[in-house]
Amino acid sequence: MKKRTFLKGLALAGLTTPFSGNSMARLIEKAGQIPAEQLATDDDFWTAIRGDYRLKPDYINLESGYYNILPQSLLEKYLTHIREINYQGSYYMRTVQFGNKKKMAAKVAGLVGCGEDELILTRNTTESLDMIISGFPWQSGDEAIMAEQDYGSMLEMFKQVSRRYGIVNKVISVPNHPVSDEEIVNLYENAITPHTKLLMVCHMINITGQILPVRKICDMAHSKGVQVMVDGAHAVAHIEVNIPELHCDYYGASLHKWLCAPLGEGMLFVKKEHIPRIWPIFAESSQPADDIARLNHTGTMPVHTDLAISDAVDFYQSIGGAKKEARMRFLQQYWTSKVRDLPNVIVNTPKEPMRACGIANVGIRNMLPADLAQTLLQKYKIYTVAIDGANVHGCRITPNIFTTTAELDVLVTALSELNQHT
Repeated sequence: MKKRTFLKGLALAGLTTPFSGNSMARLIEKAGQIPAEQLATDDDFWTAIRGDYRLKPDYINLESGYYNILPQSLLEKYLTHIREINYQGSYYMRTVQFGNKKKMAAKVAGLVGCGEDELILTRNTTESLDMIISGFPWQSGDEAIMAEQDYGSMLEMFKQVSRRYGIVNKVISVPNHPVSDEEIVNLYENAITPHTKLLMVCHMINITGQILPVRKICDMAHSKGVQVMVDGAHAVAHIEVNIPELHCDYYGASLHKWLCAPLGEGMLFVKKEHIPRIWPIFAESSQPADDIARLNHTGTMPVHTDLAISDAVDFYQSIGGAKKEARMRFLQQYWTSKVRDLPNVIVNTPKEPMRACGIANVGIRNMLPADLAQTLLQKYKIYTVAIDGANVHGCRITPNIFTTTAELDVLVTALSELNQHT
């Protein structure tokens, strides 16, 4: 059976309505033999996947970067977890809560390729990385390196640590269109001195979607005795991530973004040898110094959210990491390729496929990002977010696997019309 024939057959069979477990399995199984790059361009397949989402018809959602909407199949499982925890009450909390959380953490560790004893669940990337920044064994005069394009919450924590411990923060600026990996590596390398102790780098810059050469940066930093902390908020389950292959020391991510876990789920990786060096946010005296669990004492938590992680990982893996990454990259290149050469349109994301995936940022010359975002929403019914700082002036565009090329055509039309009226 030809690919297009069976996909159209699936749509006609009702798979553009919310999935049952069996219908999802059939869809994925039949598409399993199609190469990721080929499947990425097939709107029929992804329209069938879209059928598992309940989307507001009021606007085109191109702001999936803040929070990824749960597909209905995952939402129903999440509600089941909530009901079950509410049913069991304190019995669950005092008996199997912690064992289940370790199982969920182990499943995420398997997803990102690290050891189960090197990863904990947190609430988000900010909590994960702020734990490292605040808990690092700083001494007065130590130096830290970061970029102005890094996430604001982490930059603020570095400022607080500077005031508290007397460390020196050195801030570089990552170019929106680097000519090579070496240009970026050299920027970080040139900021290192004998006093540098920690370097923070984004795996994927949240405001532009640029993917940085993390392994090269880590290897360079380690050659100079500097540890590296990676902000992977937008990388995990957006692109395929294997943490050990990056050679980093710390890695944080938000699972409620591209993994489609419920709000309030994140992860933190700490290389085994560094665990005893980090001070926890909340005291935990009952765990050995080298047990990462001592960094995970945060009081009573919404444990039903933890349980939903397993379902989110299963959903992601059923589609396939390579297939999702290929689709996300295709969507970004689909619309950016149509507007990059327009004289008044400014794309703040690299053109080269390996330097970005689904996220991109676009501006209009002589138009404030806030005005662009408002115009896109009010005139074209496209929801985005304005970014105006750190050498990035435009709207972040973050589609999702439920986004269609027809919706992106609306964005292209909007930018083309705004290009003519600037």
